[in-house]
Amino acid sequence: MNRRAFLAATAAAGASAFLANPVLGAAWKTRIHKALIGTPDEATLEAWKGAGFEGYESTDRAGPPEKAEAARKLAEKHGMRIHSIMYGWANFNHREKLEADLAGVETALRAAKACGADTVLLVPCRMDGKMPKPWQFDIRFEEATGRLKQVVAGDNAPYADYIAAHDRAADAAVRAVRRLIPLAEKTGVIIALENVWNNMWVQPEFFRNFVARFDSPWVRAYFDIGNHVKYARPEKWIRTLGKLIIKCHVKDFKLNPDGHDGEFVPIRDGSVDWPGVRRALDEIGYNGWASIEGSEQLSVSERGRRLDLILAGK
Repeated sequence: MNRRAFLAATAAAGASAFLANPVLGAAWKTRIHKALIGTPDEATLEAWKGAGFEGYESTDRAGPPEKAEAARKLAEKHGMRIHSIMYGWANFNHREKLEADLAGVETALRAAKACGADTVLLVPCRMDGKMPKPWQFDIRFEEATGRLKQVVAGDNAPYADYIAAHDRAADAAVRAVRRLIPLAEKTGVIIALENVWNNMWVQPEFFRNFVARFDSPWVRAYFDIGNHVKYARPEKWIRTLGKLIIKCHVKDFKLNPDGHDGEFVPIRDGSVDWPGVRRALDEIGYNGWASIEGSEQLSVSERGRRLDLILAGK
């Protein structure tokens, strides 16, 4: 069976199971696919399949194409798909690490093609330093350049170094990702940008501006539902990013009683409004993958059950 026939058969089977399952059979316009993250062996894949997962996001970002091809065949054997490769954090704003990290992402793009994935998750920069608390951010920026005008209301002098470093890092990220676009197009693999606790683009409109500036079908957003709770409600992120979202991570975060800070918790145990998230995903027409990240303290079957409830809007 060729790849196109396999994907068509998988989609048809998934749709039938979806409609037949009373938990999943809510009247949604969109169809979201269940996934986990890792580099599973055959026994693990069997367990994941048994729990209703349709595929996974591979953490093997540096494997040669031959290894990726073997992983693809193993997934297909179990009626599953490798939908993405997680590259993770890059250091595009550090000159001494730039070329090595660019080469690493290129390897991941080629591996993604070989394993049948259509995205590579990339966090293009990370930075530290003195910055506002999550609830203090009030970002203003130049639409054309993405450069920061302010990060808080009032006096921004205490954060001048952060603002300058952020602008430099963002410019470096733009240059680096643009160098990767030709290979993304050649491999047919989308660069899915994520801002996972890297202290950059921490409000929805700001991140949307960054991703949209590439004006390329080969650069989209990878949205992590739980990572952004401390900055803004996930529903706002989803509606703001809209069609730029190509993939989603499913994670939960429990805010402290005062609404500030908090900790990651198993999905459905935190502060995320899951019915609101499901409605927002439906509104933007999201028909992609939902990969659980974390929640390892739950069994695979329990993770599958909880994700079913989320996708049913419960």
